Amino acid sequence: MTAAHRKIARYSAVAAAGLILSGCASFAELRPTDLKVANTWHATLPHDGKTSGLVSWWSTFNDPSLTALIGYAQADNPSLDSAAADIEKARATLGSARASLFPTFDGSGSVTRSGTEGDAANRVAASTTSSGGLDASWELDLFGKSRQTSEAARLRVHEQVANWHDARVSLAAEVADYYVQYRACRQLENAYGAELESQRETIRATKTAAESGLTSTADLALARASAASSSSTLTAQRAECEILVKSLVELTGGDEPRVRQLLDKGKRGIPAPKSLRIAAVPAEALRQRPDISALELEIAASIAEVGAAKADLYPSLSLGGSITINSSTLTGASTPWSFGPALTIPVFDGGSRRASVKSAIADYDLALAGYKSGVLSAISEVETALVRVDSTRRRIGDASDAARNYRSYFNSIDANWRAGGASLIDREEARRSAQSSEITLIEIRRDAVRYWIALYKALGGGWDASMVNPVQVQTKPQGLY
Repeated sequence: MTAAHRKIARYSAVAAAGLILSGCASFAELRPTDLKVANTWHATLPHDGKTSGLVSWWSTFNDPSLTALIGYAQADNPSLDSAAADIEKARATLGSARASLFPTFDGSGSVTRSGTEGDAANRVAASTTSSGGLDASWELDLFGKSRQTSEAARLRVHEQVANWHDARVSLAAEVADYYVQYRACRQLENAYGAELESQRETIRATKTAAESGLTSTADLALARASAASSSSTLTAQRAECEILVKSLVELTGGDEPRVRQLLDKGKRGIPAPKSLRIAAVPAEALRQRPDISALELEIAASIAEVGAAKADLYPSLSLGGSITINSSTLTGASTPWSFGPALTIPVFDGGSRRASVKSAIADYDLALAGYKSGVLSAISEVETALVRVDSTRRRIGDASDAARNYRSYFNSIDANWRAGGASLIDREEARRSAQSSEITLIEIRRDAVRYWIALYKALGGGWDASMVNPVQVQTKPQGLY
């Protein structure tokens, strides 16, 4: 290397160091001073990422049909297949990004047979020409563009994995919610059916009394109208139960006979965990939400993309070389080769590169806003679920007392009516009150379990109420935003 070349190399090294330092300084300005990142940046995977752990949480309901349906949903559901495909796509993008960190080599080869026919003066004897070559190039990642792009791709792989876990937790909660609704729906159907049968007995008794002149035909019309109304309600209730079966079939892979078999042999009551009582929810529980983890990873990936966009503002240095071996039976052999660096300096691009930097910073701002919004939504979901779980738990006792006393009141009125001491209108009012209170009790018990499931989903799955420390009464986590 000549003295001039060495001088140019020194100046280039100094300029490169200055550009790196200036790039780092400007990159540091991106981080907002008011953003406090959690101590554990990447959230804990729910159930350690194991399907068996996800299903085992639902075993606390002690309903094998429920756990079986969740297992089938986890094994065969398009939403999970889509999430898995997103992971594979992100991994492919990562492989492509990492490839830019390494040199590329391209080989070529050819064999040609040629000659010229014609007059003796123009004739050229046939000859064989063969050649083989190797081209190599490598762009030196002086300012970290390729490394930052690769890092962004790596983080987005983890982001898609978090989205996959979120889809699993949401799917399990959705299956459980439909299952609880189905069991409650059948209980409501049985309640309406029992009332309809009682009303039909009333019609028969009223008809006999009307034919004997002991009561008016108006009472018979009232009894028939009440029975018809109950029959209509029962038909609608049965339809709702069938719709819930179809929803479970859709979520669990489309095998309706299998779903119906599980529903037929399962417990008839509304499934519920061992206890609906909770003393507190630890703040750490929010950090295991997969969607919060995905939002955090998106921020990190956006930061890396800002770094890659800034690195593109600076010159790029690449090394290239080639070697070719030519052989001809007519002219002999030759081996041309070349090697050397190439420096590309951005001079004028109409502001395209700086616009890319601004776009990357805007993406970062969007990711940051999405993260803050996601955390606030997560806190709201947990607190809302806690309020609903507590309120429904408290309402169950009052609703049970109301249902028991209304039924006792109806039995008294019914006995009095049969003895001729009460009108059919009084009996119908008492019956409606008793039925309404019993329906309300079923619905409250159903809602209590549904809100418990909503709390499970709001905490990202994997939450164990039995391990909650009563001292940890704070539901709003610190350090998340």
